Amino acid sequence: MSPDSPRRERVVLSQRRGARPVRTRAEVAEQTRFGEHLVRSLVRAQLGLALRIGLAVVVVLLAIPVAGSAIDGFASATLFGITLNWIVLALLPYPVLYLAGRIYIRLAEQAERDFIKLMDDEEQRRC
Repeated sequence: MSPDSPRRERVVLSQRRGARPVRTRAEVAEQTRFGEHLVRSLVRAQLGLALRIGLAVVVVLLAIPVAGSAIDGFASATLFGITLNWIVLALLPYPVLYLAGRIYIRLAEQAERDFIKLMDDEEQRRC
């Protein structure tokens, strides 16, 4: 850019009417209606996440006995003198529950990080 060239300027043709600055962090701290709405939405998101993961765990755990009764050789097969369906029923739930817990924690913390980022973004826009 040469020194003789004109500088760019931002032209604002109109101001937004009725828009008020959102003081997100203060709204949450003061427990205003808007702040309560933000916190409720975070709690609702985490509850929905817990219900979805819980439902997935229940479906997986209920599929084990259903598969055992539906597959002919599954119920009668043995491994080390123990029927295969008992081994699966005894061992499979623990990794499934551990994995579901890890997934829930990761996604719940992500929702909290997004919530904090929203509050920080609003705070920076105000300054």
